[in-house]
Amino acid sequence: MHRLAAGALGLAAAAVVSLAAPSPAAACTIALIPGLTTDAFYITMRKGAEMAAKAVGCELLFQGGPEFNPTVQVPVLQAVIARQPDAILIAPTDKQQLIAPLQQAVEAGIPVITVDTFIDDGKYQDGSGLGDFPLSYIATDNILGGFLGGVALARSIGERGKVYVSNVKPGISTTDQREEGFKLAMRAYPNITVLDTQFNDNDANKAAAQVQAVFARNEDLAGVFGANLFSALGAADGVKALGKSGVIKVVAFDTPTRIVDDLKSGLIDFAIAQHPAEIGYFGVMSAFAVINGQSIPPAIGTGITVMDKDNVDDPEIAKFIYSD
Repeated sequence: MHRLAAGALGLAAAAVVSLAAPSPAAACTIALIPGLTTDAFYITMRKGAEMAAKAVGCELLFQGGPEFNPTVQVPVLQAVIARQPDAILIAPTDKQQLIAPLQQAVEAGIPVITVDTFIDDGKYQDGSGLGDFPLSYIATDNILGGFLGGVALARSIGERGKVYVSNVKPGISTTDQREEGFKLAMRAYPNITVLDTQFNDNDANKAAAQVQAVFARNEDLAGVFGANLFSALGAADGVKALGKSGVIKVVAFDTPTRIVDDLKSGLIDFAIAQHPAEIGYFGVMSAFAVINGQSIPPAIGTGITVMDKDNVDDPEIAKFIYSD
């Protein structure tokens, strides 16, 4: 069993939902804006946030879009700002494009905490950069997660061969860091060649086609690191289409039930589980602290668990499978 823990905090959402009016008895209102509403990661995060909101007597408002896209997210954010919640938790969908819209929230007197993803360089309250104004960044240590994924992949291929990263697109803080961590791990394995990263625009079908194209140029391809859910699912599907499941190893980031099913069937070899319920729970708790005049750390890390076919049924591991 491989497992790692670090700290905690977060954000959430599951479907596009209208903001409800806060209860008259609510101690505060906290808005959560996810990266997108259809991902099991954010569904699980929402559950943790709801638990925390209930514990402190606050109204939890959540609203988001159906895709991870700043042009979709910014209007949602502006609608939330107009409702004047006591605090905003948000997973920014772009490191730069969300800086100015979030500054509008601060100018409206609403504290901002980013969860899962960050703006600018993610280093807040240090007096440098246009995007240092959020009070905290609460998330998985994505560099560490990418590093652990790299080590798992390297060992599974005998520490030699060709590998590549299947990623979404440049400019997304979390997936950029996961790729960074993966490539950092690869430095320890001189017999592994890291091929060019393939960007799939969050399209699993495109990721699957890219695996087949890379294999056509490199028949000794040994492994793929999927930097997010859709990258990993596409990689697994592409490897299956090639008839190379178990030969070309696949490491996934995130653990919804589909990834877990692929772990059990052998389509995916390892999966890096974040702890989104922790992110949601501690995100709300941090916002509540700020609302009540308390200080919070500028960065809070949450746990990581490495799953494989041998440990995924262990109750202490299985509890980190995301909700649908």
